[in-house]
Amino acid sequence: MATPLLAQPADGSELFPVPVSERNGVLEVLSMRRDPFAFATKRRAQYGDLFAMNALGVQLVNAFGAEAAAEILMNKDKAFANAPAWSYFIGPFFNRGVMLLDFDEHRHHRHIMQAAFTPKKLAGYFGEMEPLIRDRVAALPTGRVKLFSEFKQLTLDVALEIFLGLELPQDEADRLNKAFIETVRAGVAFVRKPVPGGRWWKGLRSRKVLEEFFYANIAAKRAAETPDLFSVLCHAQSDDGHRFTDEDVVNHMIFVLMAAHDTSTMTMTQMAYRMAEHPQWQDRARAQALERPEVLAYDDLAEMDVLDLVMRESLRLCPPVPAQPRMAIKDTQVLGHFIPKDTMVVIPQISNHRDPKYFTDPDTFDPERFSPERAEDKGHRMAWMPFGGGVHKCIGLYFGQMEIKTIMHNLLRDYEWSVPSGYQIPMDYSALPVPKDKLPVALVRR
Repeated sequence: MATPLLAQPADGSELFPVPVSERNGVLEVLSMRRDPFAFATKRRAQYGDLFAMNALGVQLVNAFGAEAAAEILMNKDKAFANAPAWSYFIGPFFNRGVMLLDFDEHRHHRHIMQAAFTPKKLAGYFGEMEPLIRDRVAALPTGRVKLFSEFKQLTLDVALEIFLGLELPQDEADRLNKAFIETVRAGVAFVRKPVPGGRWWKGLRSRKVLEEFFYANIAAKRAAETPDLFSVLCHAQSDDGHRFTDEDVVNHMIFVLMAAHDTSTMTMTQMAYRMAEHPQWQDRARAQALERPEVLAYDDLAEMDVLDLVMRESLRLCPPVPAQPRMAIKDTQVLGHFIPKDTMVVIPQISNHRDPKYFTDPDTFDPERFSPERAEDKGHRMAWMPFGGGVHKCIGLYFGQMEIKTIMHNLLRDYEWSVPSGYQIPMDYSALPVPKDKLPVALVRR
């Protein structure tokens, strides 16, 4: 039986049609969530770099490989848009965040937001976060500790203080953290209607919690300039004097605060796991940490090349955002295949990062692959893209790396940690990738 096709190109076209999986869409999604790497290997061998499937109520095209990613993300023909794709998944919960805008509007908002992430601002954030991180890491419990949970609480504390400039009671901080978790998980709900108790319903409820919180605090942030991101966005303006409305500020703060503490938490969890699994890398990173002063300076971060190698390899093996969806807003093509208007296309960087075309022994933890001598990530501009690519590349990537390095530096100086021999972290890929067991380690104070 012939393989079904997504859509036939026009007569006389030299483009190929995209093959469509005949398998039940729910089973395809479950297979992809269970093991995204095996799924990608099997489907790529079966169909090639592009194939379509039914998933979460929509037919989408998986575009494997760095070459496909480059065509879509560089978007030279302006054929692909972020907003209609991401909005399908997270629009009701992260409405009009910077990632959910396109073209001139995106450029305008990003230009204003850039004022919050200049080197001067980053240095200022670092000065605020460094003593907080040092104190919080020093107070970590020892013994059997679930590091994912500790990292999540720590990054939320940093986000609330540095991004909001607010000290909240623990119950209020917990309420916000729960709201962020529910909004993220809602985006990949199978039942995409507000059925009481379901993921979608919880996400909508949590979006209201976050909106009420930010609107309640925005007047005070407008009234006085303070070093936190919330205040910076309230006062930032473009070269021609444009400023964000209250609605803009609230939308961007909800999105950025989620992105900041979730992605950093997942990255540090992977780093901690890999350094427990490969203690020689923990020892190397600690030796370099002990060469630096206990109280870090902003300029010290650039000297942490061992930690940088570990971070890059951890991001390769498990990027916090596993895929990048886009919507075709006109008939177009990818790798010589016809993509009709209104087709969703997804770049699965979680599997692209293990492409043997660019990475030797790709399932192996090998930070040296990022060394200047090997530079495997330079084989293609989209071979390694944990922060996305093109005009929508993560605006907060330098803040995130700064926070991650500061936390891990203090963890390395103060503690040693290990996992049992043979332990493999059990991952949940149903939304953003998180460990099912929260990464329990034996944490010992040095």
